Amino acid sequence: MSDPCCTSSTSLDQTQAVEDRYGAAAQEQEACLCTPVGFDPALLAVIPEAVVERDYGCGDPTRWVRSGDRVLDLGSGSGKNAFICAQVVGAEGRVIGVDRNSEMLALSRGAAAEVADAIGYANVAFLEGAIEALDQQTSDGTPLVPDASVDVVLSNCVLNLVNPVSRQRLLSNIRRVLAPGGRVAISDIVCDRSVPLKLQQDPELWSGCISGAWQEQEFLADFQALGFEQVRYADRSEEPWRVVDGIEFRAVTLVGELPESSGSCC
Repeated sequence: MSDPCCTSSTSLDQTQAVEDRYGAAAQEQEACLCTPVGFDPALLAVIPEAVVERDYGCGDPTRWVRSGDRVLDLGSGSGKNAFICAQVVGAEGRVIGVDRNSEMLALSRGAAAEVADAIGYANVAFLEGAIEALDQQTSDGTPLVPDASVDVVLSNCVLNLVNPVSRQRLLSNIRRVLAPGGRVAISDIVCDRSVPLKLQQDPELWSGCISGAWQEQEFLADFQALGFEQVRYADRSEEPWRVVDGIEFRAVTLVGELPESSGSCC
């Protein structure tokens, strides 16, 4: 293994590794986190520079958002994708960002009023929580994100950071919160073969969007199993983003949609 952004370790608290790295990355830009992607400059113009600089993604899932949509951004980080969506959905739509990192939440929440003033309306809220635990009850006894309450779930290089034991809960919650006909647009890192345990135990590789990557075909299959139709990679990098121990890691954007009928979940 040879990668300038990676070190090795023999044990790992995956959640803490992510918290530590992204907490630091909220304070100072880190070049090794994910892979930069170009966005529409007109949509970036109203977003504070600190938010744009501290966004860490590997695609542009906001391209699949429509006017009037109710959007859920999983792992909203600095808030850049959410603020882009705020402009696309317009005053009639709304955007919810969910993130568990307090430093990133401070950054996104701190920018919300400035963005709202610039675009002329406030339609974005940032909630604190784990993206796999959208069903966690709030103080009033309701889930953090209610059933069938959003039109599109998007995420930008975050699903791979979730502990593998929580993956099924994550997927089930994505399905639960979407209304009939709802869509997903998930930019993430996938790999051409399964990641061995020794790489999963490396905190730098895990928090750097490597060790938790889905195997490429399994990523598609997991969303198909949830009942999504027309599941495909709308974007897929030809060249690997990184190669670690002979495993190719590349950026993709998975899209799919639910049927209009309200069938049972999973």
